Amino acid sequence: MLLVKTKVAPSSIEGLGLFAAEFILKGTHLWRFVGSFDRAMSVSFVAALEEPARSFVKKYAYVSPVSGEYILYSDDSRFFNHANIPNTGEAHVEGEQETHGIALRDIHPGEELTIDYRLMEGTDKPVF
Repeated sequence: MLLVKTKVAPSSIEGLGLFAAEFILKGTHLWRFVGSFDRAMSVSFVAALEEPARSFVKKYAYVSPVSGEYILYSDDSRFFNHANIPNTGEAHVEGEQETHGIALRDIHPGEELTIDYRLMEGTDKPVF
């Protein structure tokens, strides 16, 4: 669940992206997993989905390095695009089911929010 104001707009990285709609201070928690709002799905559940649902999950969800499950956010968090040098990252929060997203530096309004997909999924993303 997003914890900061954002907007979805065309991205120079790919298709649509998620952009800051307010100033975000370095270290601010941007999003967190909320089980009653977001969705965690096992690899076997996703593999058994019919098309086009399976492709949707594979495009917009990520495999959690914590639980090994696919995490699909219910809000616009799915529009984070990849960057080799991102402005957001992940942080472990004691007692939380999944990591939180944090700002790695100050982010200005209108700036696209990016994350390094490789850090979110490692190299073991399941293949169906």
